[in-house]
Amino acid sequence: MAAEGTTRPAAEDPRPPKADASYASGARILSIGIASTGLFTFAYFSVASHVLDDAALGGVNLLWTILFITISVIYRPVEQLLSRSIATRRAQGHEGAHPLRDAARIQAAFALVFLVAAFALKGTLIDAFGGADALFWVLVVSALTYAASYFARGYFAGHQWFALYGGLVFFEAIARFCFPVAVAVGIASGQTAVALGIAAAPLASLLVIPLAVRRYGTGAADGAGGRASAPIDRAAGAAREGATFAGAVAVVQLAEQTLLNAGPLFAPKGAMFAVVFGAFLITRSPLQLFQSIQTSLLPHLAGLEATEGSAAFAKAIRTTILAIAAFAGAVAIGLLVIGPFAMDVLYPVEGTYSRWGLAVIGVGMGLHLAAGTLNQAALARGQALHAAVAWALSAVAFVGWMAIAVVDDALVRAEVGYAGATGLLCAALAAIYRAGTPAVTTPPLPDPPPLLE
Repeated sequence: MAAEGTTRPAAEDPRPPKADASYASGARILSIGIASTGLFTFAYFSVASHVLDDAALGGVNLLWTILFITISVIYRPVEQLLSRSIATRRAQGHEGAHPLRDAARIQAAFALVFLVAAFALKGTLIDAFGGADALFWVLVVSALTYAASYFARGYFAGHQWFALYGGLVFFEAIARFCFPVAVAVGIASGQTAVALGIAAAPLASLLVIPLAVRRYGTGAADGAGGRASAPIDRAAGAAREGATFAGAVAVVQLAEQTLLNAGPLFAPKGAMFAVVFGAFLITRSPLQLFQSIQTSLLPHLAGLEATEGSAAFAKAIRTTILAIAAFAGAVAIGLLVIGPFAMDVLYPVEGTYSRWGLAVIGVGMGLHLAAGTLNQAALARGQALHAAVAWALSAVAFVGWMAIAVVDDALVRAEVGYAGATGLLCAALAAIYRAGTPAVTTPPLPDPPPLLE
């Protein structure tokens, strides 16, 4: 028998072989897939801007904004719940029969809440869409279909099927892009035809699911996920834990959308709104790309937490934070050098940008990415409620800063406020991370031999 405290034999190591390589490979695959998705999404709106007039394009833009915020807040929590729970079970040696029923119920509840709210605000939404009833129905159908799409994303992420995850979001973007192209070449016409691409996208993404079933099977999916033989109180406790986790992540997602949108929303309408909105575009592309890292990071961390302990966990966090620091530093320096020129070329508006202000936005973006990494660490360790409080307080602080208007210039106020709020958030999540890190203890020394008489 091996002596106590010696290294465990490799055959007993429950972590899947080459886990670090798998994580890095998965992050690369997702980065390529989501980067391509971002390009096709940009192309969708670019082509739409050439085939629709300003009023019609504004309705489609508003539809997309409402939909994106909604699905981020109500569906991403269940994606993260599935990703974490499946990855943890797999790390513990459970490869099949993962419990899905509770996550499905939570997802259905979120979808029902959206449906009730949408129909309660139907008149308001149609008026906001310029009287276009079709856009309201596209919003409803899209939001409901995305419930299934995000459920599949969480299932894929938990199993670390990153190629399938990347394929899902890529199919989604391609399908959406085809509709304005159809209008451009004369196959279809009008605002409704362009908007239908938003509804068709999540439906197309679900075509990846048969590929997953054919390649990996169903994994004996749920039969209550083994719950039938589990005690009722244990099942109820797991359901409460899942609901608490999903609710906390929903708060996190709502706070994140507040950080991204409160700056422009508090700017005066017209030219200043466009200027502030343009400045915050600097944060959106990196954050969208970072979703791929987050998607692969959570199941990776959950597996490490279940099997490897604090050292491997801390190494994954440290590596990601250092990469973010290098990236954000390069972005901030680039904005100092060519920021105003680049903005004038890529997003020409009636206004000017300060190179220092843009650099501050770049720093805030880096802090935001670092906070996202620390947030995944908190979720993997079951500290979702603590993380939600940190995000909520930071969002409230940012909104309060924008509302009291201590700085008259709306752009400067938004730049400083965003960097300050993300810095506060990063500090709070870092404190949560340190509090959750097990202290490194040394084994007790053996008792000294008895003194000789």
